[in-house]
Amino acid sequence: MIQETIVITQNSFGLAHIAPMGIHIPSGSQDDFIILPFRPSTTLNNLLASKTAVINYCDDVRVFAGCLTGRRDWPLKPAEKIDGQVLDCALAHTEVELVRVEDDQTRPKLFCKAVHNVNHAPFRGFNRAQYSVLEAAILISRLDRIPLEKIQAEIDYLRIGLEKTAGDRELKAWSWLMTVIENFIAKEGVYATSQSGTGVAIAREGVNAENLPGAGSAKTGISS
Repeated sequence: MIQETIVITQNSFGLAHIAPMGIHIPSGSQDDFIILPFRPSTTLNNLLASKTAVINYCDDVRVFAGCLTGRRDWPLKPAEKIDGQVLDCALAHTEVELVRVEDDQTRPKLFCKAVHNVNHAPFRGFNRAQYSVLEAAILISRLDRIPLEKIQAEIDYLRIGLEKTAGDRELKAWSWLMTVIENFIAKEGVYATSQSGTGVAIAREGVNAENLPGAGSAKTGISS
């Protein structure tokens, strides 16, 4: 099983790094986790150095979208059993220690064990808009690997659920992600085939991507 979470690691100076990541949980296990950061990544470097991380379970999709669009300054608080940081808005978190590493040139497997679990608030379920933002974030993290036409087709479908069920937080997160697509189109000099607002106007006007807000992290991936 893969759970979409926010992983927080920190370096030797105590500087925290916040990254959205799909965490693998082996079947039948509640305390074992596999974290698979790509090379190179800050998450990988920090986890190998500190041997600890905090896995945060969060329903505020602005954090997922924000981390992919250069907005990583989210309130944190100290972990309870390890030297680390916890997302202040997390509904729950798990503090883990690194047990072993299965090395790989592209994406090492970091096997971790839970040392502490904490529930902060009840999880009341995702609505369709939150799901749409999470899926859009994953698509945008793969802009350099998936054809733009496919991404736009899926974005158009996800927008249906978003428009029907979104609140202010979901709409803000969505707008950040759509700006990244617009910037990508402008920077790469490609044209969108859809007229549904995922970058056609900016591409046709030839706006310089560097002049638009929220760019810069699209190619770091959902597992940075």
